[in-house]
Amino acid sequence: MELWILAPLNILLVIVIGLFLIAVIRSIKIIPAQTGVVIERLGKYVRTLGAGIHMLVPFIDRVRYRHNLKEQAIDVPTQPCFTYDNVRIEVDGVLYFKVMEPRKASYGIRDYRYATIQLAQTTMRSVIGKLELDKTFEERESINASILKSIDEATDPWGVKITRYEIQNIKVPDNILTAMETQMRAEREKRAVIARSYGEMESRINYSTGEKQEAINRSEGEKERRINEATGHASEIRALAKAGAMSISRIAEAISKDGGDEALVMQISESYIQELQKLARNDTRLILPMDLTNINSVMETVNRMVQRSKRLGTEDMDQHG
Repeated sequence: MELWILAPLNILLVIVIGLFLIAVIRSIKIIPAQTGVVIERLGKYVRTLGAGIHMLVPFIDRVRYRHNLKEQAIDVPTQPCFTYDNVRIEVDGVLYFKVMEPRKASYGIRDYRYATIQLAQTTMRSVIGKLELDKTFEERESINASILKSIDEATDPWGVKITRYEIQNIKVPDNILTAMETQMRAEREKRAVIARSYGEMESRINYSTGEKQEAINRSEGEKERRINEATGHASEIRALAKAGAMSISRIAEAISKDGGDEALVMQISESYIQELQKLARNDTRLILPMDLTNINSVMETVNRMVQRSKRLGTEDMDQHG
């Protein structure tokens, strides 16, 4: 009778001990890197476990939430937006975030991923509604920065850090796209015409500058040539004047010597005969006075002129003396 009673007790004890061992083993938690585990004790938050091995209190502690602490990317679905000039466009994007505080992510909001996507869509509509259509293509970086700042401030109570936001696609209606292409084509043609006109203007300016410089160089050369010619003529005149002065001085000295008068008369007579020889050509007809053909008469006339000039010079010297 006693053996029959002890057998079930032993079996129950073994079962209890086995369950306790299983509970203890299950209470040992190995947390991988970049993972946050939220622990509750009897339904109340106790602590957040990081990477490593941890021991929980059996039957009391339990894992309530598990969060991935790595940076994650989620797609923001395409949504219609209206620009400031009332053009309907469709925009989608990619949102990058990271869970910084697992406790806030667990108790601050029910589903932070869904809430973050909704917040990104509403913020995107608000930001694009303040811009004209052309600005939405030109200012993507400023749009991304505005959306990032707004979402990051809103998700701070959730323990979520928004690291980056990027617009993927902006779709516009076909008629608006055709109008934009026409406008861009017109702008390109306008820039081409302006560039061509500037090129022609620069070409003309360069050509006129070249002609101006050429004219200046030519005038400078002509000026230098004339200066050189004038300098040469002046040197020639000075040389002739100097030679003439020396010749006159020597003639005066020769006249003052004995036989100087006869030499002067002879020289003038020879010059006279040479000039007559130049005039005496076959195709030249001359009418001369009769006394000019008589050499003796000519020499007497020259002699009288020399004597008279000499006498006048002597009287002039006497008066000045």
